[in-house]
Amino acid sequence: MTDQPEKLKLPDLVDYQPGAVVSKTILEKPTGTVTLFAFDRGQALSEHTAPFDALVQLIDGEAEITISGQTLRLEAGEFVVMPADEPHALKAVERFKMLLTMIRS
Repeated sequence: MTDQPEKLKLPDLVDYQPGAVVSKTILEKPTGTVTLFAFDRGQALSEHTAPFDALVQLIDGEAEITISGQTLRLEAGEFVVMPADEPHALKAVERFKMLLTMIRS
């Protein structure tokens, strides 16, 4: 990415890798981060917490996101807010790409 404005397509910025989770930081500032992820089918992030609110936007595929014991199934175009300090986990029902926006305030 450059310092000059440019038009980009999110799905093109990160590729799926067999049996892996791939991430690319799009923006990192003291107030928050924007990170693009690609999860291969069956890949997961185990339950954990984060000290800040985070917005998860699916841009491709299908995922299960569990927040404080409640499981939601998200498809491309859908999003959910994961509240600060609440346990959450993610699993790729089908391979998926998501944009994670974390706000540090």
